[in-house]
Amino acid sequence: MRDLKAILAYLLRFKKDLILAVSFVIIESAFELIIPFLMKDIIDKGIYEENMKQILLSGGLIMICALVSLITGHFYAKYNARLVTNFSYTLRQEVFQKIQQYSFSNLDHFSTSSLVTRITNDVMVMQNMLVGGLRPLCRSPLMLFMGIGLSFAMAPRLAWIFIACVPILGIILFLILWKTSPKYSILQESVDDLNRVVRENVSAIRTVKSYVREEYEIDKFDAANQKVMNTTKETFKIAQLNLPSFQLVMYGVTVLILGLGSILVHNNELMVGSLSAILSYILQVVNSLMMISNVFLLINRSFASSKRLKEVLDEKPSITSNPHAKTDIMNGDIRFENVYFKYQPQSEEFVLTDISFHISAGESIGILGGTGSAKSTLVSLILRLYDTTKGRVSVGGCDVQDYDLKGLRDAVAIVLQKNVLFSGTIKENLLWGNPLASMEEIEEALRISCADEFVNLLPGGLEYDLGQGGVNVSGGQKQRLCIARALLKKPKIIIFDDSTSACDMQTERKIMSEIRKLKEVTNIVIAQRISSVMGADRIIIMDNGQIVDIGTHTELMQHSAIYQELYQQQLGGVLECHQ
Repeated sequence: MRDLKAILAYLLRFKKDLILAVSFVIIESAFELIIPFLMKDIIDKGIYEENMKQILLSGGLIMICALVSLITGHFYAKYNARLVTNFSYTLRQEVFQKIQQYSFSNLDHFSTSSLVTRITNDVMVMQNMLVGGLRPLCRSPLMLFMGIGLSFAMAPRLAWIFIACVPILGIILFLILWKTSPKYSILQESVDDLNRVVRENVSAIRTVKSYVREEYEIDKFDAANQKVMNTTKETFKIAQLNLPSFQLVMYGVTVLILGLGSILVHNNELMVGSLSAILSYILQVVNSLMMISNVFLLINRSFASSKRLKEVLDEKPSITSNPHAKTDIMNGDIRFENVYFKYQPQSEEFVLTDISFHISAGESIGILGGTGSAKSTLVSLILRLYDTTKGRVSVGGCDVQDYDLKGLRDAVAIVLQKNVLFSGTIKENLLWGNPLASMEEIEEALRISCADEFVNLLPGGLEYDLGQGGVNVSGGQKQRLCIARALLKKPKIIIFDDSTSACDMQTERKIMSEIRKLKEVTNIVIAQRISSVMGADRIIIMDNGQIVDIGTHTELMQHSAIYQELYQQQLGGVLECHQ
């Protein structure tokens, strides 16, 4: 309940629309309640006494009440629509902005499919709850209490039947809520699983087709889809008992009142018009109870969604900027001092162990090591994608934790091993690096990254549409465009995380040669190929999260057994062929 209150608190940002919507629905309900009372006068004072003037008067008043109800209902719909759409827009915006503040360790707490479900499906559940629940929640209590009150005023002996049916309806509603409440959480989790399967399949569709695994993926989707269907079926078959149960009680009460009312009318203890009005109030009161029960079902489902949304909003970013953080990075000088790191505090082993080294501004560094040697983890500490567990990382002579995150990450460009391009043109993707970049700067970045070789040949050049995720270009072309995008940032530090692996060796050497010509730009190249780092000022050899050697290519060839072995495996045969 606390989670639901916290989410619904966003409604208070739109107090004007909320107050107007509630006011109009109350006015609408009040005028609807007057209509049965006027109908009683038409029958008892008009038809029964053959008083045409009373019939016309009461009929006219009924028309006025109906018209006012129609007008106020229209205005309620208008302000409620504005309230709900603003609420859902704001909630989605808040959740999305919160996700943007997360560090990698925060994102480890949620699966991608779950975050997508929360920002779409769970927000939609909250929106549907307000669309279907606000009107009955305001209208039903008024209809219930005023209907019972007016019934007691006209026929106290019949009105007690209302009181007798309320506990029965309450017990039915309680049992339905008790049974369905835990199932809604399971339902939302099963939707998460379904989204995960769809996302994995769509993003890896080329791999699926190349391995002819379509049937396997269809079966996997069918299993997740069946889980959603079965959970939905189990939940809704209980929830749907609400309407027939309430209708059974309503018709039972109607029969009782008609039976007892007929006896009272026959004994001249009750007028026909009063009996007719009471029957109208029966329908209004029981319908009000039915609407309230439906609202409770909507609220019951929203408990699970509000909890999931609150989890995202309450997650505190593990990495934040200090209030008085520095924004300017003097240069690309990097220093690691006795750095230890592990992803989870409870983990027994460190991913990085006692890392210490210094990189001067403008220096070219290669980082070499096998898969799982924590090369990418090492450089992620420079941008504070993660924070060190122990030790200190400094850039430009200051601890990275003393910098504003935006300022630090603006000064560092990273080209990841998994290249990411976005829907749009080549130019739009390049401007991610610098939205204000001139055409001369774009052309220079393309030249350095050797991307101009193919961009100029594409239809439209820079205006060529890459499609979703850059599907219209090859892996090597993606890498070169990502390098050009990073160069447009004009960073003080640029990191290449095995980002030329899809390029041929000649293109790779050309790109690295141009990068090393950039003045006062520290460049770090993470690679598994020795050819990628041979030209660096120094090379760091990593193994199992530790630095095992540092030196130039010549120095490592003389005293590093690991480097010698890698060199022989990768380039020894090539050199022998040239001898």
